[in-house]
Amino acid sequence: MEQTQPIAKFAAGAVSAALWENEITLNSGKTAKTLKASVSRRYKDHNGNWKTTYTFSRNEIPLAIYCLQKAFEAIVEKSNTSHEITQAIEEEKVM
Repeated sequence: MEQTQPIAKFAAGAVSAALWENEITLNSGKTAKTLKASVSRRYKDHNGNWKTTYTFSRNEIPLAIYCLQKAFEAIVEKSNTSHEITQAIEEEKVM
């Protein structure tokens, strides 16, 4: 099984957001591409092993917001992808 890679990644300290391209199936059966973001934090456990978590302390929340804002900006800049979804949905309404 091939593991997918994010199309972009934004980091601030140990917090990062990744931008993923997903294919969705509309009610008409047509497919369209959409972008989604995930946010996580890396840390070392007491044994020195790297771990990932999806929870944030009070001081890490602004870093998560910053990373998600950058991801949002990238999604908006790739308006042709979001336009593809909007156009496909509009075509479905006509049918």
